Amino acid sequence: MLDTTLHPNSQTLLSAWQRMHAPSNDGVDGPTTQDHPDLVSRLFVLQDASNDDWVFRTAGAQIEVSLGRQLADYNFLGFWTGHDREMLSLLLKSALQARKPGIVRASAENLTGERLDVELILAPLASPPHLDGGARVLGLYQTLGGEHRLKGRPVWRHRLTAVFPPDLRREEPRVKIVASND
Repeated sequence: MLDTTLHPNSQTLLSAWQRMHAPSNDGVDGPTTQDHPDLVSRLFVLQDASNDDWVFRTAGAQIEVSLGRQLADYNFLGFWTGHDREMLSLLLKSALQARKPGIVRASAENLTGERLDVELILAPLASPPHLDGGARVLGLYQTLGGEHRLKGRPVWRHRLTAVFPPDLRREEPRVKIVASND
């Protein structure tokens, strides 16, 4: 899934998500958050509150700075308009149904017209049995090219440039060959 073209923070999150969902611990090695100290401040969790209302449950400090507000209980889809909003809503539903992450590339714009490319990872989380409420998604909001391009002004609108839905290909069966001299 685009591993060679993703930002290192995106690769780290996808690798960690794969390790969490691997059937055993003998599988995926990859980068860790220690290798990318700014990763945690770019993470967020969304919860499905209704048909087209995905609210932030938590958001890292860097995302709140980039978007210029505290995000708890704010609708994630409020940063998107028109067809982009519909496509993102469908991507979230698709990721939940497939139980696999989706990737979004977008252009983020501030009120004075400065733009910056962003990459979002949207990975479904398992629902703990003790929590009520809608499905949850772990997300990464990664800016590409540096926040300095926004000149300290918050992002107010996003426009999709690419959507990569969950990869639905099945893994090939693995066979271990064991030799014994007994």
